[in-house]
Amino acid sequence: MLSKAQIKYIQSLQHKKNRQKSSQYIAEGDKIVQELLQAGMPVKAVYATGSWLEQHKSLLTGLPADAVKEVDNMVLKQLSALTTPNNAMALLDMPPADNSLPAEGTVVLALEAIQDPGNMGTLIRIADWFGIRQIICSPDCVDVYNPKTIQATMGSIARVQLKEQDIPTLLQQSKLPSYAATLHGKDITGFQAIKEGIILIGNEGRGLSDTVISLATHRITIPRLGGAESLNAAVAAGIICGRLLI
Repeated sequence: MLSKAQIKYIQSLQHKKNRQKSSQYIAEGDKIVQELLQAGMPVKAVYATGSWLEQHKSLLTGLPADAVKEVDNMVLKQLSALTTPNNAMALLDMPPADNSLPAEGTVVLALEAIQDPGNMGTLIRIADWFGIRQIICSPDCVDVYNPKTIQATMGSIARVQLKEQDIPTLLQQSKLPSYAATLHGKDITGFQAIKEGIILIGNEGRGLSDTVISLATHRITIPRLGGAESLNAAVAAGIICGRLLI
């Protein structure tokens, strides 16, 4: 059984200020918790139904006994930030801050002012799909540890490193070529596949800032055949990654 204090603490992690204060976050979902455990992520505790714990007991062998908590559906509903709770959730430590530059020979995704948790989660999944191991977020992006973001990653957060950095400073300091997604750049179909670089995706409504665009090595555009004014940020990122990385 969980104490009232434990329940209150887990509930508090639905709010960004409390996640930042404690450097911990919650991940919800049967598949997500499985993948976090399989990837060796810093899981501090698992809260799950008895049937889930029995089914996945092989994944829990590395955790201390007191870190595995059996709870019923009613308690999970109290703990959950979701309308329909899952059968398992995990408490994790956030990784320490990292201001290092991307390594040569790698491709990273850099996001400026992404605001929607679902978009952020989808962008993390896209990075995972294309083998991008690092995403750099500007300080004004939505919190990557928002429960809705974690849910939208569908487990990809276990395989993609997330870090926060000022994007203009990153571009000024990094030696990697950079590719800014804009409406008025070079047709992306004219580019060859890249082996290293920073792919820049901007805010859902405003796109990339003028400062970031001016600092980018390349300005790239997805050719438009119809009348839509713009593309969803995650959709655009998927198309760009599919062109530049394959």
